[in-house]
Amino acid sequence: MDLVRLPHSELNVYPICLGSGPLGSTIDRSDSFRMLDTYLAAGGNFIDTAKVYADWLPIERSMSEKTIGEWLRQRGNRSQVVLSTKGAHPDLATMHISRMSPADITGDLDASLEHLGVETIDIYWLHRDDPSRPVSEILETLAGQVQAGKIRYFGCSNWKTERIREAQAYAAGHGLPGFSGNQMMWSLAAADPSRLADKTMALMDPVMWRYHLESGLAAIPYTSQGGGYFTKLAENRVNNPAGGRVTNASSPYDTPQNHTRLERILQISSQTGLSITQIVLGYLRVQPFITVPIVGPKSLAQLNDCLTAAEVRLTPEQVAFLEH
Repeated sequence: MDLVRLPHSELNVYPICLGSGPLGSTIDRSDSFRMLDTYLAAGGNFIDTAKVYADWLPIERSMSEKTIGEWLRQRGNRSQVVLSTKGAHPDLATMHISRMSPADITGDLDASLEHLGVETIDIYWLHRDDPSRPVSEILETLAGQVQAGKIRYFGCSNWKTERIREAQAYAAGHGLPGFSGNQMMWSLAAADPSRLADKTMALMDPVMWRYHLESGLAAIPYTSQGGGYFTKLAENRVNNPAGGRVTNASSPYDTPQNHTRLERILQISSQTGLSITQIVLGYLRVQPFITVPIVGPKSLAQLNDCLTAAEVRLTPEQVAFLEH
């Protein structure tokens, strides 16, 4: 399996990133370790987490980071992993109050280093933005952490395109490292922004897509399978409360456009033998700029299903057929 070089970095990563939101919480420690072991054994090396992961549950804070940290210590395999985590997320009880001051950023970073039990994080993401703060302050803070050896590279998550452009221009003009990637909400299952409960999330849109094309900035999309929407729809589980998170027409994915896209997915599947998962992840993998989808499996079976997409390459004609 060929690894993917993230532009503006020396990081070579597996073409599918393992998201770790449930690790150590809804997936217990033993099964979490088993999932991490399986991903690594398959050739995977790109693990993404966040300081805030699982803090919405009434359990110990930062359980995803702490579980990964314990796994790294027990396995002694830190050198085999490209470790990615995120900070500067608002407190969950006050999502309208940003936490992007230099003290917030460095405090969260230091906490993540402790949770993960490492000296350096390979790529550190700002989990949200605060448009009221100048990009100069934010980038100078992050560049200082690179100089201190706490992070190798950094990126943004849920930033608007104009802010990313401004930040990259400032970095280029002042001899600083800029963002090495952007995490946004993006899937073949297109979300209706008006139905999103969390309005601070940034979706891939035509403006952002063109910016990635022009700049070559890597895209690392989360919710890359739309919460399994197409599989649930194909199995008639969308309106079944027992079927999971997508349960009714208020879902941001339950739209006429996505019903049409499922029909087209099934046509390609019948012609090629590819699964729904392979087509959905394969769609992202063949974009005209580096795109490494994050997957969030809740079981080993789901993880293994996702890993089958690592070598799938859809044709331009198939991509165009899916999009229209």
